[in-house]
Amino acid sequence: MKLADEIISAVVSLALFKMFFTFSKESLYTSASAPMSSPKTIFALTVKSPLAMAARLCPMALKEREAPFETKKAIEDGAEEIDMVINIGALKNKDYETVKEDIKAVVEAAGDKAIVKVIIETCLLTDEEKVKACELAKESGAHYVKTSTGFSKAGAKVEDVKLMKKVIGEDMKVKASGGIRDYETAKAMIEAGASRIGASSSVKIIQEASN
Repeated sequence: MKLADEIISAVVSLALFKMFFTFSKESLYTSASAPMSSPKTIFALTVKSPLAMAARLCPMALKEREAPFETKKAIEDGAEEIDMVINIGALKNKDYETVKEDIKAVVEAAGDKAIVKVIIETCLLTDEEKVKACELAKESGAHYVKTSTGFSKAGAKVEDVKLMKKVIGEDMKVKASGGIRDYETAKAMIEAGASRIGASSSVKIIQEASN
């Protein structure tokens, strides 16, 4: 099971993140995720570590051309993965070109230097919209589709992971994130097709998996 340790809050002290990162580095994680606003010193904590640093980006909250700039800046600061939120409003309005352009801009800015994960926020979408979001992410060259930010009204569901994996096939991967608080739920997500689990309850999950 591949776990990604995540800090959801946008307000995090450097001392807290150091403690969070130290545990992540010493455990079974592939990456640690923090807000894009985190300072360069946080990314520097991953130096000489097998742990990848992921930065979260919300293009729809940025002005035009800011998303690629923020992506490049995060990579320069040490991020090896970029989590971006899909433009949900544009998706619901069937403005698929805007959705695709947003994703492609981040993918192109990341180049071959970072993995791009597209968060589709499944709890806000119909099944038809989930399918379309995955298709657009795939067409735009992203590496992962991710269920949730952790900020909305619900997180990952097994049926959503199954649907997402069915749409993207073997060309991409699914990351299940949000509301995964125990080993059995994490295991169910993996069995449904998720390649990674994002959880802030990762300590508990690892302890349960070890029993």
